[in-house]
Amino acid sequence: MVAGEYLRRGFAEFVGVFVLVFVAAGERAFASVPTDLALAYGLAVAVMVTATAAISGGHINPAVTLGFVITRRIQPLVAVWYWIAQFGGAALAALLLKWVLPHTAQSQGHLGVPVLGTGVSAGKGVVVEAVLTFFLVWVVFATIVDARSAFEQVAGLAIGLTVVFNVLMAYGLTGAAMNPARAFGPQLVGDHWAHCWVWYVGPFAGAVIAAALYEMLYLRPGQDELVVVEAAAVVVEPLDDEATPS
Repeated sequence: MVAGEYLRRGFAEFVGVFVLVFVAAGERAFASVPTDLALAYGLAVAVMVTATAAISGGHINPAVTLGFVITRRIQPLVAVWYWIAQFGGAALAALLLKWVLPHTAQSQGHLGVPVLGTGVSAGKGVVVEAVLTFFLVWVVFATIVDARSAFEQVAGLAIGLTVVFNVLMAYGLTGAAMNPARAFGPQLVGDHWAHCWVWYVGPFAGAVIAAALYEMLYLRPGQDELVVVEAAAVVVEPLDDEATPS
């Protein structure tokens, strides 16, 4: 893949994550009920997945990208570039929030850092985040990756709605981040790292399990050709160890 294509895809991922962190973390400072947060986060994800799907595949989540890596649907070097763009977009969004939000709003919501609910241990938090991210990545694979899907054109809406019901169910437990970048930006800029590993281990584990299971159960592993989803199209590449990267 040429340098210009790296830039094009990476910037799409950067913008997508920037938007969802700016909206989801910023909304936390003013939302009065979890419904407001669920709608803000879910709509941001739905819109940005739709907007970036034809450019970068619409990952906007390092956990989703890891799911594509372990199923060999994205080259590792491209995935690393996506992660740099995703975490970078999250950090810049949080930095801008720190500048624009009133100090009282920043303090009230810890700049949007996800936190464990009362009585929820770190171990339970990891399980909750893993389960939520499993749902999310399962829907990503069912709507975007699976060529048989009848929902390809509205995949962003389905993914956004998954975020909505996840937040409605689990916001009081873990903040329902489902996205390591969503946690990283506010944690870095707000310097608030309490139990930070929960929002990395949980989403990454849930994504790996969901991607691997969907691949094994529904996408015919062991075939001679590997279906690689790039942009909004399905590209078939031969499984050749000596093939040069695109």
